[in-house]
Amino acid sequence: MANLTPEQAKEFHEQFKITYTAFVGLAAVAHLLVFASKPWF
Repeated sequence: MANLTPEQAKEFHEQFKITYTAFVGLAAVAHLLVFASKPWF
């Protein structure tokens, strides 16, 4: 990873942001579905 050119680093970062956003969105949906089926308060 340390041997990336600035262009490669920017490309990697753009893809990482997309992947991370998708992961967080999926986790949020999963939490909402669990909360809908078993409210904890």
